[in-house]
Amino acid sequence: MPNLPALEITDLRKTYDNGVEALKGVSLRVEPGDFYALLGPNGAGKSTLIGITSSLVNKSAGEVKVFGVDLHANRSEAMRLVGLVPQEINFNMFEQPLDILVNYAGFYGIERAEALVRAEQELKKAQLWDKARKMSRTLSGGMKRRLMIARAMMTRPKLLILDEPTAGVDIEIRRGMWKTLKEVNAAGTTVILTTHYLEEAESLCRNLAIIDKGRIIEQGPMKTLLAKLDVEGFLLDIDGDLPATLPTIEGATLLAEDAHTLDIEMPREMDLNRVFAALAAAGIRVRSMRTKSNRLEELFVRLTGQPEKAA
Repeated sequence: MPNLPALEITDLRKTYDNGVEALKGVSLRVEPGDFYALLGPNGAGKSTLIGITSSLVNKSAGEVKVFGVDLHANRSEAMRLVGLVPQEINFNMFEQPLDILVNYAGFYGIERAEALVRAEQELKKAQLWDKARKMSRTLSGGMKRRLMIARAMMTRPKLLILDEPTAGVDIEIRRGMWKTLKEVNAAGTTVILTTHYLEEAESLCRNLAIIDKGRIIEQGPMKTLLAKLDVEGFLLDIDGDLPATLPTIEGATLLAEDAHTLDIEMPREMDLNRVFAALAAAGIRVRSMRTKSNRLEELFVRLTGQPEKAA
């Protein structure tokens, strides 16, 4: 199926029994091998969209195809192509990792002998083979997250969907998860990621869609969308203390982050040398400079009017 999109959603709509219209005609296309971000504020429709795509929620109207297989007409066939990693850790903590994976495979009709082979492979990839016979409740938070990915990969899905897999975990675990997901994607699996951590999406994903109030308000290649931003933000580390009154630089906005850090926002086309010259004239010496925040966060806020968490 080389020319078929990994996921093709056309005019997808969902209205719940209480009258809430969660999806209002969503259409998007994810190409095979992509690492795709689905972003949006709370209540935007992300969970409903993921729920329908993973066959946990019934649609009201529209079409969902996974590698050309219609989810409504051929649910079982389509679901064999999809692996889901939910936000919540939802395996039995009193089972061993090996048993969790083998039993999961059994639900999909995979023979036990084959399931054992796959379980060893996936646990080794997840660096959990030495924990295969330990009680799952003894695993660290990061290990439990990797176990969930290993479980989802037992069916050899062509499309892996992760619903906020790093929510609530510390930065060390999160970055370990990034490494795992990059390896899964590099091996050929298409990955769709929903996340509130915009640094995560910008670091991992090549394409994205932003959903708000049940509609896709922006989608396309990450680089193309970020190039639309006409301003840049920087944090400047200053030698000594900032003066009580900051200089005025036409077109730029200056704020004191603290006594030794200057927050500056300026048009992309503005010459940095002019900024530095104005600061020097005011007796402000810049020791170092770094990007203030990830650009995706700025784009997100502009489109939705709502800030997201930063990693």
